[in-house]
Amino acid sequence: MPTGKRGKAKLLIDNRPVLVYNARIPRTQETLTKQEKIMKKSRTASIKRKIRNWTAADSADLYCVNGWSNGYFNVSKEGEFMVKLQDSDGSSKLVSLYNIMKGLAERGTDAPVLLRFRDLLHARIDELNKSFNKAIREAGYTGKYRGVYPIKVNQQRQVVEEIVSHGARYHYGLEAGSKPELIAAMAQMKDPQAYLMCNGYKDDEFIDLALMGMRMGINICLILEMPNELPAILRRAEALGVEPQLGVRVRLASKGSGHWNESAGDKSVFGLNAAQVIDVVDTLKSADKLHCLKVLHYHQGSQIPNISVVRGALTEACRIYIDLVKEGAPMGAIDMGGGLAVDYDGSQTNFHSSCNYTIEEYARDIVEIVGEMCTRAGVEHPNLVTESGRAVVAYHAVLAFNILDVTTAPGMEKSMPSLPDNASDVLRALDETRRMITRKNIQECYNDAIYYRDQLRAEFYHGKASLRERGMGEAIYWHIMGLIAHRISEMSEIPEDLKEVSDNMVDFYYGNFSVFQSLPDSWAIDQLFPVAPIQRLDERPSQKSVLVDITCDCDGKVDNFIDREDVARSLPLHEVGSDETYYVAVFMVGAYQETLGDLHNLLGDTNVVSVHLENGRPVFTQEEEGDSVADVLSYVKYDAKDLVSQFRSLAERAVEEGRITPRQRRDALEAYRNGLNGYTYYEL
Repeated sequence: MPTGKRGKAKLLIDNRPVLVYNARIPRTQETLTKQEKIMKKSRTASIKRKIRNWTAADSADLYCVNGWSNGYFNVSKEGEFMVKLQDSDGSSKLVSLYNIMKGLAERGTDAPVLLRFRDLLHARIDELNKSFNKAIREAGYTGKYRGVYPIKVNQQRQVVEEIVSHGARYHYGLEAGSKPELIAAMAQMKDPQAYLMCNGYKDDEFIDLALMGMRMGINICLILEMPNELPAILRRAEALGVEPQLGVRVRLASKGSGHWNESAGDKSVFGLNAAQVIDVVDTLKSADKLHCLKVLHYHQGSQIPNISVVRGALTEACRIYIDLVKEGAPMGAIDMGGGLAVDYDGSQTNFHSSCNYTIEEYARDIVEIVGEMCTRAGVEHPNLVTESGRAVVAYHAVLAFNILDVTTAPGMEKSMPSLPDNASDVLRALDETRRMITRKNIQECYNDAIYYRDQLRAEFYHGKASLRERGMGEAIYWHIMGLIAHRISEMSEIPEDLKEVSDNMVDFYYGNFSVFQSLPDSWAIDQLFPVAPIQRLDERPSQKSVLVDITCDCDGKVDNFIDREDVARSLPLHEVGSDETYYVAVFMVGAYQETLGDLHNLLGDTNVVSVHLENGRPVFTQEEEGDSVADVLSYVKYDAKDLVSQFRSLAERAVEEGRITPRQRRDALEAYRNGLNGYTYYEL
C-alpha cells in the first residue's frame, strides 16, 4: 500500500504486534525515499539514545548542530556550546558560550544579551568572495565579482563598519534603499572600485546626494525602480552637470520561491517590465545618454531555498542583458540582488528555512550561466554583483537569555489523589480509563478520555457537576494524556491522531526576552531559528518545552523548532534547578531581527557585546547597554523629568492624606527613579 493511504497497521512494540487503526502505513525499506530514510533513521537513533547513557554528541545530533552551524558552532565533551573564533596569532580556537555569559554576569551585564562575533562576519565575506573568485578562475570568466552588502539587513554601525573594513580586500561595496541608508553608506565608501548601489524610491534630495557622490569619485549607481524616476534623474544630472551612472531593475517573469516568492514575477511591486525597459532605452537614446546605462539589476526575493529558481531567473535576466548591449548600451554589470539562502534548519532541502545548495554551487552556477550565454552571444563578460545580506550577517549574532521560571505540563504529576466516595459516574469512568492504559490500548483510552472529559464539561455547563468535580476530572484527563504521551514517546511509529497529544504535553519555559523585539520573524513569518541550551549538553534534556517571553502576549512564544523530520512543536530542555542560571541561545539572528524588532510592552533593545580572541582569551568590546525604561518611554514621547515630577506630586498628596510617611515617600521616589534608569528586562 503506498504511503499516504490510511488503514490498519501493525506496529511492533516490545517485539509484539499492536494493531493501530487509521495509521499511516509505511513503505517497505526498499521503496523508502532518501528523506524518509533520514526520518526513520532519526526516530531509531532517538529511541536508542533513551536506552544508553547520554553524551554531548547526542545533544549535537538532537539540536542538528552539524546541519546548520556551518562549522562555526559545536558542542564540547563537557556539554557546553562552543563558537570557533580566530586568535590574534591567526589560529582558531573554541570558546564556550556559557563561559562568555558567566563572565558577562560577573561584570554586571545582565541577560538578555546579543553576542556579536566579528570573526563569523569575516568568515562569511571570505567564503562568498573566494567561492566566486574560484569559479571565475576555473571557468575562464573575464569579468569580476563585486559583492555589495545591503545595509537594510542590519544597519548597526559596528556591523556595517566591520563589513566595509574586512571587505576592502575584495572591493566589497554597499547597497542603500533609502535616503538615511544612502547617507550612512556614503560616509563608508572609500574604495573607488566598490559599488554603492542605490535602490528604492528617490526624491530630488536623494538623487542630488548620489550625483554629488559620483562627482566625488564614489562608484555610485542609481538603479531605476519605477518608470517615472528616469526624467527626475536626467533633470537633476543636467542641473548639477554630472554624468549619471544608471542601472535598471527588471521585473522578471521567473517566479521566486520560499517566503518571498512574490518578490519576482508579474506580481512584483518593483522593477520595470520588458516594455518599460525599452521605453528607458528609447528615452536615453533621445537624450543622448544611453552610454550612462551600466547595470542590469533584478531581485528574486530573500532566502531562496531552491537553486533551480536561481538558475531560471538568471537565464532570463542574462537574455535581457545581452539584448540591452545589442541596443547600444555599454552595460558592464549584472546585479542579481539578494536571495542567497542560509540553512537555518540544517536539512539541506528546498524547505523555506533551508537551502539545497552551497555558496560554492551558487557561485559556480552563476558564473557558468552568464559566461556561457554571453560567450555564445559575443558579449563581453560583465562584472557579477550580488546583494547577499542574510548570508553574510545571519551567523554572526547569537541571542542568549536566562530562564526565569518553568510551568510543568498539566498531567505530568507523579501521582493522583484518590476519588471521593461520592464521585460521579463520569469521574469514575475517567479514573478507570487512567488505570487501564497499556501499550496495546492507547488509542481506545485516548478516545474514551476525550468522551468522558466532554461529558463532564457538559454536566458542569448545565449545573449537574460542581467546579470541584470538574477540576478533579480535568486533572484526571490531563494525567491520562501525560501517560499516553509517555507511552507514544517510546514508539518508533506514532499514529497520526495521537501526535497532537505529544505536541500538547509541553512545559512552558519563561525566558527573559521579547519575541517581538529580538525574534520578530519567528512571530511574523514563522521563521525557524536554531535554539538550544548552552550548558549541560552532556545530560539528557528530558523536558518537552515551549519558550515563552515576558511580554504577557499570547503570541509571545516560540513553539516552532528545527527538527530532522519536520517542524518540531517543542524543544527538549533540562529540568532547571532553583539555584541555577540556565541559559538558552537562539542562533543565526544577525539578519533583519534588530531592525524589525518593535517595542511591544516597551521592552527595548537588549545589551549587546562583541566578542573576539586575543592571546587565547575572549575579549569583550563595543559593549552597548540595552535600553533603559527612560529610553523606551522617550520613544513614545514621555519625558522622564515630567514623570518624576508627577509622581512626586502624587506621593506628596499621599503624605498629606496620611497614607504614607515622609520617609516612605522618599523610598517610593527612589524606587521610581531606579525603575526609570533600569533595564527593561527582568533584572536579578
